Amino acid sequence: MRYLLLFLISLLISVLNAEQLITFSDDAYLKRYQNLLEELRCPKCQNQNLADSNAPISNDLKEEIQRLLEQGLDDDDIKRALTERYSDFILYDPKFNKNTYFLWLAPFIVLLIGFWWVYSMSTKNYSSQSKDRDLEK
Repeated sequence: MRYLLLFLISLLISVLNAEQLITFSDDAYLKRYQNLLEELRCPKCQNQNLADSNAPISNDLKEEIQRLLEQGLDDDDIKRALTERYSDFILYDPKFNKNTYFLWLAPFIVLLIGFWWVYSMSTKNYSSQSKDRDLEK
């Protein structure tokens, strides 16, 4: 009797925790929906996409994406609509514009500074070694 009760409780818990199945009028929407969930970031979870997040805001965004897909919007329009509301933060791959140019150029700037530092240190070291040699003579 106790095992039956435990089984029924665990079954009830699993049913309550089951995710709502998403249905579309067109099967092509499901693939686009899954791609969008992988490409968009959850605003609450700092580094999780919408597919991996169970935050309430991500569930709302999933419903919003489903609604926009059913309206016939393409992926770029959906991303644009969500970007207008949540800024470029929601995109894992933000476009190059005036707000994100530092994000895209910073690695190159750091790399150039690193090369310049190594070059200046090596020439400084070379010039100090040559001065030491001249003094020894």
